[in-house]
Amino acid sequence: MANQWLFKSETYDNCNCAVNCGCQFNLPSTHGYCQSAFVGNIVEGHFKDTPLAGLNWAALYKWPGEIKEGNGKRQIVIDERADEAQRVALETIISGGACEPLSNLFSVFASTCSEFCETLFLPIRLGANLELRTAKVDIPGIMRSTGRPIINEFNGQPFHIALARPSGSFEFTYAEIGLGTTSVTGDMEMAFKDSWAHFVFTTSIKMGWSAKDQGSQHGLARDLRRIGFDVAEINHTPRNIIW
Repeated sequence: MANQWLFKSETYDNCNCAVNCGCQFNLPSTHGYCQSAFVGNIVEGHFKDTPLAGLNWAALYKWPGEIKEGNGKRQIVIDERADEAQRVALETIISGGACEPLSNLFSVFASTCSEFCETLFLPIRLGANLELRTAKVDIPGIMRSTGRPIINEFNGQPFHIALARPSGSFEFTYAEIGLGTTSVTGDMEMAFKDSWAHFVFTTSIKMGWSAKDQGSQHGLARDLRRIGFDVAEINHTPRNIIW
């Protein structure tokens, strides 16, 4: 284990694009610039001998133009419950510092950023029902976000969209798609409403295993564990607290 690490997270991401995010369809961004907020709960993980399971994390990004053009800005937020070793481990992974170049979203996005804000250690309240495409995030003083399903205008029911990326994606291979509304204050001030959101059941990033395992996903639709708080407040369904 000394030369291995694993980061397996259930993740909610909301960006400022419409529901044809250019990153996923090889298109330009909706507005000509990109802003995004990733928030997740680590369901399984370790960095060498340091356990990471149960901790929450967030990564906030802004680019003045298309992501590929660079000059982005990033801020990492780490669960305040993490001890010193866990804080160092998570910052190393999420910054891309422990990743092979361009092997996953952390290393790809780090390569397109030129400004890196101070890492914050704060409470990260994350509630999500990934199967129903709902989420609620509260990072006091920094970020608030809600995710919801797209609604069918003909019958008023949730409009189910899922996206498979069998190859060529550094973010996921399968995700449920919905809408999100996010506001961020502080160094990464940004806000967007009813824009692209994706809900990823299980994203695994491994180092120290064979190359074919890098950035792979495991479980996918068979792994429908819920994460969070006050999910019933959003969708009136039972909830399962796992942190």
